[in-house]
Amino acid sequence: MWTLVLNSGSSSLKFAVIDPASGETRISGLAERLGAEAASMRLDSDGVRQTHSLNGGSYAEAMRLVLAELDALGLRQDVRAVGHRVVHGGSRFSAPAVITPEVLEAIRECVPLAPLHNPANIAGIEAAMNAFPGLPQVAVFDTAFHQTLPEVAYRYAVPEEWYRQHGVRRYGFHGISHAFVAGEAARMLDRPVSDLNLITAHLGNGCSVSAVAGGRSVDSSMGLTPLEGLVMGTRSGNVDPGLHDYLARVSGLTLTQITAALNRESGLLALSGLTNDMRELEEAAARGHDGARLAVEIFVYRLAQGIAAMAVALGRVDGLVFTGGIGENSATVRAATLARLPFLGFRLDDAANTAAVRGQSGSISAPDSLPALVVNTNEEWMIARETAEVLSLTPR
Repeated sequence: MWTLVLNSGSSSLKFAVIDPASGETRISGLAERLGAEAASMRLDSDGVRQTHSLNGGSYAEAMRLVLAELDALGLRQDVRAVGHRVVHGGSRFSAPAVITPEVLEAIRECVPLAPLHNPANIAGIEAAMNAFPGLPQVAVFDTAFHQTLPEVAYRYAVPEEWYRQHGVRRYGFHGISHAFVAGEAARMLDRPVSDLNLITAHLGNGCSVSAVAGGRSVDSSMGLTPLEGLVMGTRSGNVDPGLHDYLARVSGLTLTQITAALNRESGLLALSGLTNDMRELEEAAARGHDGARLAVEIFVYRLAQGIAAMAVALGRVDGLVFTGGIGENSATVRAATLARLPFLGFRLDDAANTAAVRGQSGSISAPDSLPALVVNTNEEWMIARETAEVLSLTPR
């Protein structure tokens, strides 16, 4: 039994055909720059990579190419369901949901909470519904995992009517990844996830940390939107809320322009003046570039602060997990972060940390340390598993 997993971005469509039981991936791909002349799709199947031009293609055009590839492999008839990553489900969705007209409308109602993400998710859903009219479609929400946050963690100290009437609260994101790596960490530690208090750090272009107690999220660094929390690739993370009013008065920028800059022109990119790519920043810092060095140092400092904050939420910490593109591949970031956390009981094994950049999950902590792990996330597999579960399908 195969599940087609779709992850739709503002101008991209990532897909994979996965066996929910084993995680085996039959084919995967990424369509980028949709709507532009340079639109293209990369396909990976059986160790072979192909690239196709889409020449200004839309989500629908990308889906047509996906269908053609599935037909060429004889897979279309074996796909039993489509699972979609949806960034924001608000307070309504605490679990995956079969997509009905009512569920799709509820996702639309969450657009004001995630204007950069949910419209793209909806476009991907509509393209898939047209391409696979006979298949069940399931929405798997990044916010759902964090619906177990206690009120003390999710409420802001703002007027009650903002919360009651407009849903102003902390939601948390990257929940699909945090849930997956918490389960994998428990397996690696040979302990039930229900017995563990873990801090999970998802570090990519977007970054967040989560406190996971007994397999349930009890706090997250992200809030109402994915802008709150850690320093990220192009997102600022935490800033003084008064910044908006101040900049509007002294610069003439609108609130929309300021928010856009905090999302797309800030973070590592702004601090370094070079790039949002951590690999390039580490190389530039090693060559003596001051902006790159500062960007990496601030990234690590705020990350260590975030991890320490999650320890407060947990009370007892049984392990720390690094995941995401930076978390899985940057030995420098991991080492510098753990160097700031000896008071939590973490000590680094330098050799293991260096080896972990090769994409292998494993421990990077010294024998006398609390466990610090690198776990390769697999959001597509998690979405496939959640899709199969909500549909009560029996994986083979």
